[in-house]
Amino acid sequence: MYAKSMISSTSGTQPQDTKRNLMKKLIPTLVCSAVAALFPALASASCGAAFCTVNTNWTSETALADAGNAFDLRYEFINLNQPMSGTDTIAIGQIPHHHDEVRTLNRNVVATWSHSFVGGWGVSVSLPVSERDHIHVHNHHGAKLSENWNFTELGDTRVTGRYQKALLADPLKPALAGVTFGLKLPTGRTGVANDANSVAERSMQPGTGTTDAILGAFYHQKLTASDIAWFAQAQYQHALNTRSNYKPGSTFSADIGLRRGLTERLGGLLQLNAVRKGTDSGSEAEPEDSGQRTVALSPGLSYAIGAQTQVYAYYQHALYRKVNGVQLTADRAFVVGVSGQL
Repeated sequence: MYAKSMISSTSGTQPQDTKRNLMKKLIPTLVCSAVAALFPALASASCGAAFCTVNTNWTSETALADAGNAFDLRYEFINLNQPMSGTDTIAIGQIPHHHDEVRTLNRNVVATWSHSFVGGWGVSVSLPVSERDHIHVHNHHGAKLSENWNFTELGDTRVTGRYQKALLADPLKPALAGVTFGLKLPTGRTGVANDANSVAERSMQPGTGTTDAILGAFYHQKLTASDIAWFAQAQYQHALNTRSNYKPGSTFSADIGLRRGLTERLGGLLQLNAVRKGTDSGSEAEPEDSGQRTVALSPGLSYAIGAQTQVYAYYQHALYRKVNGVQLTADRAFVVGVSGQL
C-alpha cells in the first residue's frame, strides 16, 4: 500500500466502472505515507519532560476508510541540554535560580493502536513509556549541590475518537476530512523520587495527574498523478482538573506535511510542526518557567517493507523557540518507527 501509484494519468473518457475501481483502491491508501501519535513535542519545561512533535500517526487516523486496525510504534530521542530565556540561549546558571537546570535526556517509546468502524467512526489509543535522565544544580545556602533523577516509567494514556468523511469529487485527488476528540488519562505517576528520596519537579514527572480534553481537526489528500500525499492537522489540549496543586498549561499544536514517492517503496517526508503551550499553574508548578512557542522542521524517509507495513525516520530541527523564564530546550530530536495495518 506504500508503493507508488501505478496510474500516472487518466483521460476524461475512462469507463465508469474503472473509475469506481480506482476510487476503491485509492481510499484505503490515501494517507499511507507516515504514521503518527498525537503528542506535543520538542516540549520544553523548566525540568524538561518532552515528546517529539513529529506527527507520525496522520495515516492511522484516516487511512482506514473501511473497518480495520492500524498500529504505530515509534522511538524518540530528545536531549534537552540548551538553557534558554525568551529567544536567547544562555549558559547554565547565567540567570540565577533555586535550581540551575543542566540536562534532561528523554528516550520515549510510544505505541498507538487505531480501529476504524463502518460509517467513518474510529478510535485510537496511545501509550508512552519514557526513560528520563535529569540533572540540575541545587543552589542551597551558597552551596551548589548536583542532583539527578533517572527513571523509566509509563506515561499518560490517550484515548481519542474520530469521525472522518471521504471527499471524492476527483478520483485522482481523493481526500479525507475529519475531527478528533478524546481524553488524556492520568495513568502516569506524579511522585517519582531519586535515590536520595527527593521527589522530582512536577513538570518532569511521567504523568501530569490530570485528565485533559483533546479536540482536533484534520484534512488529508492524495495527488495520485504526482504520487504525493499531504495533510494538515490542528489540535487543542486542556486540563480539566488540578491534581495535587498542579495543572499543566493548555497546548495548541498545528502540523502540515507531505510524502512524495521517490521509488516504488521509498518515500520522502517533510513536516512543519508548531506548538504553543500555556503556563502551568498551582503551588507545585513553576508558572514563571513554563510555557513556550516552538516551530520545527521535520524531514524524513519512509520505506515499505510489505504491502501494509512501513518503517520511517524523522530528524526534527527547531526553527524558532520562545520560552517563559528559563527552560531547557533541544536544538534537534530524532524519531524512528514502524506502522501499518493489522
